[in-house]
Amino acid sequence: MKQNIKIALTDDEQLFRKGISFLLQREENFEILFEAENGQELIDNLDAKNLPDIILMDLKMPVLNGVETTKVIHKKYPSIKIIALTSYDGKSFITNMIDVGASSYLLKNTNPKVVVHTINEVFDKGFYYDDKVMKTIHENLLSSSGKKIKSDLDKKLLSNREREVLELICAQLTTGEIAKKLYISPRTVDGHRNNLLLKTGSKNVAGLVIYGIQKKLIELSVEL
Repeated sequence: MKQNIKIALTDDEQLFRKGISFLLQREENFEILFEAENGQELIDNLDAKNLPDIILMDLKMPVLNGVETTKVIHKKYPSIKIIALTSYDGKSFITNMIDVGASSYLLKNTNPKVVVHTINEVFDKGFYYDDKVMKTIHENLLSSSGKKIKSDLDKKLLSNREREVLELICAQLTTGEIAKKLYISPRTVDGHRNNLLLKTGSKNVAGLVIYGIQKKLIELSVEL
């Protein structure tokens, strides 16, 4: 049986918000905690005693937009995973949301099954990037000047086991899948992940993936 996932929806279009809420409530492991029509309303409704696991976040909203709201939540409630769900597919929009801590990026014309799959993946793994998002991150890293974590992957920085774990995280495997593949316990995988976060200066698992792309641990061959 799948673990229950608590979800909050933030979008200023009421018809879309109600529609996505109706679709998601049909999933037996999804619980819609509340809806909000802008970022400030979302923040005001967050209860530290009952936080959502996942927030579906629109980008362009009145009062407080999706990017600024994600910044606030990422800093105050780092355990909450944010999935951008928007009409905007430009590279700048994708890059901005990933940079401020979004765990995934979806378009509003996405197939509902993909939305459900993405929510489950983000809950299980901490992130879910499709090929287009991965390619955008990669292109942004190539074109950016400065802001490099390290010019080369320092062999002394990570142990061989940590590199193995990082490569499998980048391949979007779950903790259980990594443990099974490396013949170690899930708790040991969690320990390696925490060490990777500290050593690479990443704030979350999504940051580790970006680090992996930058260090060429992921080969991107998809033509988009």
